[in-house]
Amino acid sequence: MSILQYAFMQRALVAAVLIGAICALIGVYVVLRGLAFIGSGIAHASFGGVALGYLVGWNLMLSALGFCLLVAFGIGWVSRQGKVREDTAIGVFFSSTMALGILIIGLLHGYNIDLFGYLFGSILAVTQGDLWWTIGLGLVVVAVVGVFYKELLLVTFDPGIARAMRMPVDALHFLLLGLLAITVVVSIKVVGIVLVSALIVTPAAAAYQWAEDFLPMMGLSVAIGIFSAIAGLFLSYWLNTASGASIVLVSTLVFFCALATSRKRRVRG
Repeated sequence: MSILQYAFMQRALVAAVLIGAICALIGVYVVLRGLAFIGSGIAHASFGGVALGYLVGWNLMLSALGFCLLVAFGIGWVSRQGKVREDTAIGVFFSSTMALGILIIGLLHGYNIDLFGYLFGSILAVTQGDLWWTIGLGLVVVAVVGVFYKELLLVTFDPGIARAMRMPVDALHFLLLGLLAITVVVSIKVVGIVLVSALIVTPAAAAYQWAEDFLPMMGLSVAIGIFSAIAGLFLSYWLNTASGASIVLVSTLVFFCALATSRKRRVRG
């Protein structure tokens, strides 16, 4: 009996493929620009946005999106002022937004399953509405990356030349932070706030070990992200394990396989 005969598994599979691809796409820029810590900070900040939306009765996705965008731009702005290091700004926003989420949980008077589902993911509970949100925001991410592909590529590899060419380097940095925030928001329902940064970073890190150029790395990262999402989803169903954790562990296994067989590693040896 095929497990895909169930509507919830069909929705979960579509969501897994979309999230795997979107996270892996943005993950290439995150890995190459060393933004993994920012991604983790934004992911954990989304908990405050979800909790706030739950408290006041807003749409949770919209609340998390607005909150994550504010945090992403806040980190970028504070670090750009030069008064604190970027990792310090991330630490401040990371801890304060998580504290806000915990405070709101206290105001809700007890443990709430729906709210904590965002912490650890609940891909099997993905609704048709969640899918439309994922598709819509995912298309925004892909479209923006496509339009600004050359600019983001140059800023990623040589921001000095980009400035010399009078490109808006700071604006492009904030654009990338915004895309990262959107990616986090569309992913938290699938893999959870705790694990979403790993799904963004790991496929791209694996692809970096195998690919020699940027475009092949991006394509390979997306392929690894989709494979990890599908394999992790089916494994979680068969083994009765957490879906988000299974997806991340599959991508981690691929990363270590890439690390062991990397041409970069053999050349250095």
